[in-house]
Formats: sequence, C-alpha cells, structure tokens
Amino acid sequence: MQQAINKSDFINNLSANCDTMAETVVDDAVREILDLMVDTLANDGRVEVRGFGSFCLHHRRARIGRNPKTGESVPVPAKAIPHFKPGKALREAVNEKAAV
Repeated sequence: MQQAINKSDFINNLSANCDTMAETVVDDAVREILDLMVDTLANDGRVEVRGFGSFCLHHRRARIGRNPKTGESVPVPAKAIPHFKPGKALREAVNEKAAV
C-alpha cells in the first residue's frame, strides 16, 4: 500500500524523533530549508544533497502547440521545469525495499 507524507506529517515525524527540539523549531527549520531550495532553483541554481539526490531545472524552449479541441495553433512559452535525480544511496535503498 502506498503512503503519502505531506509537509505537516514530515514535520510531526521529525519533531517526534528530535526530543530536544520543539515542534515549532522543527517547523521553522523545514520551512527555511524548502524556501532556500525554492530560491536556489528560481535563480537557476542547483541543490545537491549527497546520498539523497539533486534538484535542477530543465529548460523547455518556446514552441507552437495545438489546441486539441479546435485544432488552432497556440504559442507555448518557454519554461523551466524542476527535475529531481536520485542519488546512488537513495536508489539502492529503494531497490532494496522493493526486492523484499
């Protein structure tokens, strides 16, 4: 069965494992980390966490698309898409769990 963890679950689990830190401190830390990652990617940077993975942007060029309903040509602007590449340790851990 698949289990999804949202940000508040992540904060609650992390604060439960950190006995010396209040939940508000963990909440602030998680929010700061995520804000830093967003700011770095927004400025076309790269975020790398050894053993976990890296985040970067893939840039898509502007192109002419087509409206499937009307068939009309529509300009699609250029955009940057966030991309995650898992690290070796994360891939191995996931594959190890999947094999069991």
